[in-house]
Amino acid sequence: MGSGMAKRLLAANFPLSLYSRSRDKAMAFRATGARVANSPREAASGADIVISMVADDLASRDVWLGENGALAGTSSGSVLIESSTLTAGWVKELALAAERKGCEFLDAPVTGSKPQAASGELIFLVGGSAATLERVRPVLSAMGRDAIHLGPHGSGAMMKLINNFLCGVQAASLAEATSMISVAGLDRGKAMSILAAGAPGSAIVKRIASRLEANDFDPNFTLKLMAKDLSYAVKEASAQGLRLQTASSALGLFEQAIADGHGEEDFSAVTKIVTRA
Repeated sequence: MGSGMAKRLLAANFPLSLYSRSRDKAMAFRATGARVANSPREAASGADIVISMVADDLASRDVWLGENGALAGTSSGSVLIESSTLTAGWVKELALAAERKGCEFLDAPVTGSKPQAASGELIFLVGGSAATLERVRPVLSAMGRDAIHLGPHGSGAMMKLINNFLCGVQAASLAEATSMISVAGLDRGKAMSILAAGAPGSAIVKRIASRLEANDFDPNFTLKLMAKDLSYAVKEASAQGLRLQTASSALGLFEQAIADGHGEEDFSAVTKIVTRA
C-alpha cells in the first residue's frame, strides 16, 4: 500500500522523503527521485505533510513516538496524516500528541488495497478539521479518487473499522457457504456463479468467488490483517457498549484460518477452512 501511494506522489511531482522498515523496498525509490531516510524522524524533518501507512496500532505508535519517531522530526504547522487502519482510541491519542507539537492531524485511512493504491483509486476516510483536509486535498488527490470528511478525530478510523468488519463478516459467511456447498456435493463453480450473480453478490462475494475459481490467494490484503481489523472493531464497539455478534463470530473463523497457516495469504483464503458441528 505504502509503495503504491509513494509512486503516485512521485508521479505527481511532489518532493518525497520516505522511510520503510524494509530498507530494500525504500532503496528502490531512490532512482525515481525520492530521498531515502534512515528513520521516521529523518523522513519527517522539513516536511510540510507527513503520511504514515503501517499495519497496526503498535507499528503506528512506534513510527510516530518511538525512538527516532516521526513526531520528533516534525515542525510546528506541519500536517500529519495517519492512513493506517487503527483503533479510534489510539488515533485520538496521536491527535493530542500532534497538537502538543503544534501540528495539525488527520486520521485518513483508505478503502481499497494494492491495486487501488497503485492506480490512485483509493478513497480517504477523514477525521479531523475540514479546513486541514482542504489544505492537503491536492496531495490526497494524487493518491486517491476522493477524500470524505466524516467528523472529528477518530471518525475516519471508526468508519474504516466498520467498513472492514462488514467485509470480514461477508467473507466468513461465504467461507461457511463454501463448506456447505462442498458437503452437499454441489458443483462449486456453478454454485459460486449463482451466488455472485444473485442477491448475495456483493463486491466482496464476487471478488472471493473469482479468487476461488482461479485458486489465487496471493495477498492484496492479508488474512491476518483482516483478523486484526475485526478484533479492533469488536474492541471499539465494546468500548461503546455494543456487542458485534457477527464480527465476533467472523473473527473466530479468521483466527482458525491463521492457526491453519493461512495468515499470510489473501483474506479470501478464509474459504479454505471447513467448519463442522
